[in-house]
Formats: sequence, structure tokens, C-alpha cells
Amino acid sequence: MPSVISPATQTTTLDIEGMSCAACAAAVEKSLSRTPGVQAARVNYATEKASVIYAPSQASPADLRAAVENAGYAVAARAPATSAADRQAEIDRQKAADYQVLKQRFGVAAALALGIMALSMRMLWPAQMHTLNTYSINYILLALTCPVLLYGGREFYVSAWKSFRHRSATMDTLVAVGTGAAFLYSVAATIFPGYFEQHGVPPEVYYDTTATIIALILLGKLLELRAKTRTSAAMRTLLSLQARTARLVRPDGQETDVPIEAVLPGDLVAVRPGEKIATDGVVETGRSAVDEAMLTGESLPVEKQPGDAVFGATLNKAGAFRFRVSKVGADTLLAQIVRLVEDAQGSRAPIQRLADKVSAVFVPTVAAIAILTFVLWFDLSPVATRLPLALVSFVAVLIIACPCALGLATPTAIMVGTGKGAEHGVLFRSAEALEKTYKADTILLDKTGTITRGEPAVTDFRTAAGYSAAELLPLIAAVERQSEHPLAEAVVRYAAGRQAAPAPVVTEFRAVPGQGALARVASQAVVIGNRQLLATEAIVLPAELAQQAEELLAQAKTVLYVAVGAGR
Repeated sequence: MPSVISPATQTTTLDIEGMSCAACAAAVEKSLSRTPGVQAARVNYATEKASVIYAPSQASPADLRAAVENAGYAVAARAPATSAADRQAEIDRQKAADYQVLKQRFGVAAALALGIMALSMRMLWPAQMHTLNTYSINYILLALTCPVLLYGGREFYVSAWKSFRHRSATMDTLVAVGTGAAFLYSVAATIFPGYFEQHGVPPEVYYDTTATIIALILLGKLLELRAKTRTSAAMRTLLSLQARTARLVRPDGQETDVPIEAVLPGDLVAVRPGEKIATDGVVETGRSAVDEAMLTGESLPVEKQPGDAVFGATLNKAGAFRFRVSKVGADTLLAQIVRLVEDAQGSRAPIQRLADKVSAVFVPTVAAIAILTFVLWFDLSPVATRLPLALVSFVAVLIIACPCALGLATPTAIMVGTGKGAEHGVLFRSAEALEKTYKADTILLDKTGTITRGEPAVTDFRTAAGYSAAELLPLIAAVERQSEHPLAEAVVRYAAGRQAAPAPVVTEFRAVPGQGALARVASQAVVIGNRQLLATEAIVLPAELAQQAEELLAQAKTVLYVAVGAGR
């Protein structure tokens, strides 16, 4: 795919239905690439999506849809969902429904296959059952196998027929030809046994082979679909971060809750304490601290004041403010992150390009080898057994050589890798970057939220002479319980862990934005905050504590100062 896209081109994503292997993806990609006006097309079997760069002046969405249909597949109609999260939820619901249907098909096929296998293994039957007529048993096996083919394996034969009509071959072609040949031979041997008997010995039938192969292939499909469903969990997590509504400020000053889709650039939005910020914008009035950990990993909230940028899906902490919307929808930072993950999951690693080239010619090559195998076994085997031996060998080559893993392993690994990375805050720009990661021998990390826990904790507690932690902690924790600041929460957790005495009553609490808090506890004035707050309150730090604070700051720790009994 070109690295530079002409302004005269557009990029669109199509949801492809009906693909069963990498050969299917190759066929769709080939058909799209041949469409006039299409500059590049990339089809990912694991995500079941096609990314197409085309010139609108030469090709239309209808032309792209027709190209997919000409290859024997379909473009899924996207539901008129109101947001990306709703679209992902609809996709997840559809996958869940498909999984349940496939699970039911596998259950029926597996249960019947077990019964067919048991009836077919006559040598293991009790002696009194050996008198059963072989020809009658064959009719019973035929009756049990038909539901396996018509219900469990129907999709294989429909897909193979569509591929045949479009002069292509897929994994379903191999399954359909292999099981179909074994089944048709068995039906002929059941209905016309006289033509296949050798010296009065009833002919062999392969209903058990047909049913078992279909059941096993369905099991593989079931596990494959389950893997695809689980790998979309990271995308759901990212999309769930988005706010669903926004509190729009009307020109008359009234605040109204509206769906996030109704917000436009230039609108004024109000944000209250504890709410998610609806979209990207710039603070116009008010002040607050915003938790941006989902973007930066930074555990401490970022102070916001007029003129500062805010981002959608981040969490407002204590204050209230209003901001002017600058970006909505696909232009927001969160949407760009989601798109980055989607692009990485849909991209190809260098090794996958090799796998795609091999799988594109793999099916016809396997079919040719299977035919050659049948001919050789038929010609070289004894007359009495040549047809059964040739048929079994023919089916074995077709089924064993199915290229599912070849086309699925790499894209599924990419989906899992990029998805797991996104869950832990690691974003890959492409599959190639993910593939080359194993070669790295040195990794440089921004420690915040990456190699640390991502939340503050008290590591040191130093007191001036004449004071003890047991005496001060209840006072400090009592004040900090009135604050919503993460450092205050860390102090409260520390006090609870040290089993501090019950908290006394707090009065005259006052928070100073960006500096700390002041209050009166049990008739004592308590000041908690940074060095600036101490200076504002004219509190002089003892030389010994000042030196200890400098040592802690040199260790990249945040120092919280406490003064008790200070005048205010």
C-alpha cells in the first residue's frame, strides 16, 4: 500500500462475509485490485475486513461491492448505529449469534459422528450383534450421515459451489470434494452393493470418515471464531471509554444533556466533578484537575485552566469548568487511538505476505496432488482393493492439507498481540513493528504508568523532633478524607494500613487548587500541601526536614508537607 495517498483518493473499509480461509481473502483482494479506480486493496481474513484506496471519480462504493460479489462473497451492511461503540457492539452481538449457531451445528455433527463411528466399528461389537445384516446397517449409517452433511456441513458445500462458479478454489473446496467423494461412493455402495462386492464380501463404506471430518472441521471453525471474538475485547475496552452524552450549554445559558453525536465543533460544553469529558476542546471558564491516565499513563491529575486543552474520555476530578469543542467523532484523540489499533490489526507482517502468497496457490496445488494420488493408487493397487484405497488416499490428501493454519495463524497472532498491547497501554503502529519487537535488546520506557503501578503511594513518613506518626496520622488522614486529590487518597490508604486512630472532626476545610488544603482538626490548625502553600501561610520548614525533603526530591519522589498547630 502506498505511503502517500493522493487527495483525489478515498479510503474505505468493507466488512466481508463468507470468507473461510486465506485463499478467500486473496480472491477478494484480487477482485478489488482489478477494479478500475482502485489504487490498493488489502483484505484481512482474521478481521474479515477489506481496506480499499480508490479514486471516487473512477470507482464508487457500488463498484467495490460488485467486485466483492463477483469474487463470490458479500459486503455486510453496516447497521445505522449512532457511534463507533454501538457499531462495535452490533458486530460483537452478530459474532456471538454466529458462534451459537456454529456451536449448535458442531454439537449435532459430533453427536451423530460418534454414533456413526460406533456402528461402523463392527469388530468391537458384542458377539450376539454380529448377526445384524451389513446392508441394513449401511442404510442406517446413510440416514445418520445425511443430517451431518445437510445441516452441519451445508456451508462447506454452498461455499465450494460458489467458488466453482467463480472459477476459484478455497479450503471449503477441499473439504467439500473430499467428504463429498467419500459420501457419494458410500451411497453408491449402499444402494448398489452388487457392483462393489468382491467374492461375496460387502463393500466398505466411509460414512464414519465423512461425518468425523465434518465434525472436526466444524470444531476448528468454532475455535477460530472464538479466538476472533476474544481478540476484539481490546477494541471494546477502548470504545467503552467514550462518553455517551454531553452537557451542552445553550446560547441562553441553559444546560441540556444531548447525545455525543449531536455535539459540533464550536459548541460550549459544561463538565461537572466526576464526569467524563465528552470530546476534545479548550477550557473557556473554570478550573479543575483532569485524570488523563487513559492517554498518558500519568497517575496524577493535570491541572486545567482557561486556554488548556482537554481530551474526550478523560475524567474530570474535583472542579467544574466549561470548554469549547474543537474536535468531534473520528477527529478526537481517542478515535485516533482506536483507528491506530484497527490499522495495526489489519496490517500485514512481512512473514504474513509470504503466507498469503503460498496460500493463494496452495488449494489448487493440493487438488492436483490429490487427483494424482487417486490415479496412482488406483493403477498400482490390486484390483480387489484399488478403488477403496485410491478413494481413502484421495480424501486424506484433501483433508489433511487444508491450509487453515497457514492463513490464520499470523493474522490471528497480530490481532491478539495488538489487542493485548492496547489493553496494557502499548500501541503498535503496524504488524511489522510487532514482528520486529523480538529483535529488540534494549527498551526505553517512560516510567509513568508503564513500569510503575500507575497510582501514588506513601513511601516515606518523616516527622520533626517531638512528633510521632501515631500522633499525626489521624489528623492528616482526617483532612485528606475531605479531598479528592490522588495524593490525598494515597495518604488515606496509608493511614488505614497503619491502623491509625479514629478520625477526629474536621472543620473549616478549604482546598487551595494546585497547592493543597487547610483545615482545623480537634482545635488544631492543619496545613497540607506543597512548598508554595507553606510559603503562602508563612510557615518556615526546619532545616533538618528541609534537607530530608531535598533528599526525597532527588529520588524523584513527590514531597507532601504537613504543618500542625500552625497559625492561619
